[in-house]
Amino acid sequence: MNARRLYALFVARNLEFFRDRSSFAWNLVFPVMMIVAFVFAFGDGPRESYKVGVVGAHSERLAAFFASEHVSFIDYPAVDAALGKVERHQLDLLLDTASGTYWTNQEAPGGYFMERLLLAGEGDDSGLQRRSVSGEAVRYVDWVLPGVLGMNMMFSALWGIGYVIVRYRKNGVLKRLRATPVTSLEFLLAQLASRLWLLVGIGALIFFGCNLFFGFQMQGSYLDLLLVFALGCMSLISLGLMVASRIASEELANGLLNLMSMPMMFLSGVWFSLEGAAPWMRYMAEIFPLTHLTRATRAIMLDGTGLAGIATEIGVLAVMSAVFLALGAKLFRWE
Repeated sequence: MNARRLYALFVARNLEFFRDRSSFAWNLVFPVMMIVAFVFAFGDGPRESYKVGVVGAHSERLAAFFASEHVSFIDYPAVDAALGKVERHQLDLLLDTASGTYWTNQEAPGGYFMERLLLAGEGDDSGLQRRSVSGEAVRYVDWVLPGVLGMNMMFSALWGIGYVIVRYRKNGVLKRLRATPVTSLEFLLAQLASRLWLLVGIGALIFFGCNLFFGFQMQGSYLDLLLVFALGCMSLISLGLMVASRIASEELANGLLNLMSMPMMFLSGVWFSLEGAAPWMRYMAEIFPLTHLTRATRAIMLDGTGLAGIATEIGVLAVMSAVFLALGAKLFRWE
């Protein structure tokens, strides 16, 4: 591998991107427009139904409560995994059936109604222990922001890399590069590095620019967030490289990229939480890089989670990046 060749390809790709002013402007304007739209449309957050977290088995004693309509019951493995959601008003009530303890947020109207529903008919001999927590509600725009930024990165990575390489192959650019000492790995790494810093830089510019006006929640470390975004970008760019490794038709590339991006956009938790969704939907979401990127960034921004708490997501993104890049280099052809 030659560093000078790698740098020359890196610079050439950057110049091509910045000279395409319409594409550059769209990468900046589109996510900002979406964020602004969500701020004004869903500033206070949408509400579909009441949500109750449950730790333990659904006891027969509370069968009437578990049969309540318009209430979503979501199972959690432990209290700690869900207590923060009660504090942020994402759960109206948390019930531990084993210990007979429930938690409500004294500042959440939904918690009051769920508590009344839980204790209806039980009287003073319910045996249930009440615990109170407090905390402000998370705006929908705060919750959806990581997904919107991740989705913008997904489109920029897949089309900005995959579609461009297919165009290079169709126009004969790759055929001419093959006559030079450039190797396929050098070419792919240069494309990855060029798109990576552009996506991270544009994403940071959008985030801090919008944050000045709307004041997004940020409980964790900005450095951790930057690292996760960079790793997520790498996995999405590597996926685009793998898709474009052998395709010579722009129509086929467009179809395959849409086939990958559409399920990712709707099943990766960008617009709505997958908690309580069908098991097959949750299992399918795990195969998408955008799922792990969105989950990790939300954990940092909303929960203040450190890198140790999202080690699984980091590991999955790193493995995906390595596998996609290796397959792309292995399958790559110049013509």
